[in-house]
Amino acid sequence: MEKPLQCATNESSGHVHRNRRSPSTKCAIADRGHAKKKFLAGFTVLGVVCTAALFKLGGGRWLAAATLYACGIIGYMAANIFYDALLVSVAQPREYDRVSSLGYGLGYLGGGGLFAFCVAMTIWPHTFGFQHAADVVRWSFLLAAIWWSLFTLPLLFRVTEVRATSTSDGILHVAQAGWRQFVQTFKEIRRLRVIGGFLLAYWLYIDGVNTVMRMAVNYAMSLGFSSQQLVAALLLTQLIGVPAAIGFGYLGERIGTRTAIMLGIAVYAAATIWASLMHSTWEFYAIAAVIGLVQGGVQSLSRALYARLIPKDKSGEFFGFYNMLGKFAAVIGPMLIGLTAVMFHDQRVSILSILILFILGGWILLRQPLHDVGANWSDREVRKHRFDA
Repeated sequence: MEKPLQCATNESSGHVHRNRRSPSTKCAIADRGHAKKKFLAGFTVLGVVCTAALFKLGGGRWLAAATLYACGIIGYMAANIFYDALLVSVAQPREYDRVSSLGYGLGYLGGGGLFAFCVAMTIWPHTFGFQHAADVVRWSFLLAAIWWSLFTLPLLFRVTEVRATSTSDGILHVAQAGWRQFVQTFKEIRRLRVIGGFLLAYWLYIDGVNTVMRMAVNYAMSLGFSSQQLVAALLLTQLIGVPAAIGFGYLGERIGTRTAIMLGIAVYAAATIWASLMHSTWEFYAIAAVIGLVQGGVQSLSRALYARLIPKDKSGEFFGFYNMLGKFAAVIGPMLIGLTAVMFHDQRVSILSILILFILGGWILLRQPLHDVGANWSDREVRKHRFDA
């Protein structure tokens, strides 16, 4: 097993390397040319083709596999930017919490269902007509590619993209205008203190969320848990995440989006403390269940809250910055864990360092004057003030 600092550093530096190119310029061009769906389709094709191609690779071709994996990740991450940006096209501001949470809930259902099926094939390969579990892994890539492409089709055919203004400019003019708009948006984010403050808070607490997801396996293995137990915990998190993410959408409408996010952050902090004291198998599964209750809720409501803050006609490029910060998350957390493990020589103490991210992120989020822009209003307050901007 890798040393704590080496493991955390590899996770952190690898994450930076995968995300060092900013997607925000493409998003500005997409906004300018009203092409979010086209960009989403293009990057989805890239991800699907690369994922399907992994099915054809034989043993020992590690360089080709790494290249296809990296390109597939780029396609997935970039497509998600434009997917998030379409939230403003399919819902009114008062519906953002519910629609965003429903999207995450159905995502957990679809992804978790396919994951469970592939795990079942790996455990019982002969039942599904395979000779070895390694064959199942190859077929899992092909199934994921088919699943991904099929469930993208309803969005491409049924979702109508909001067109703020019409344009007949050529692609070169659109690209140039998109670059200028990107620069202007960056200046706007620096000037708009509420958006900038939210993005800083989001970057910190979502780094803690992503660190928990990425480092949980390493931490559990260091405590002696088996790979079968880890897979079972992942499935449990996915299963609970389906109704919990949807429920968080309704909770955000009732008590306010920011209040619901703060509740999720508090649960994450409590789960982190519990993990540092964990000794038995049942505690491991209980913590996985607790994480499943809030994981999708924090992610979906953060997206909904941000959608309320940004200009509707610039959702693509503003979500470019949002997703860029999200993809750069899980950088500080692994480094904190690694450095703390070296200092104290104790994995249980090192996991507590993630609390810094939750505390700072939550504190900054609480200090943002969101009520001034109506972003944190509950459903009851929306009806009272008829806020629909």
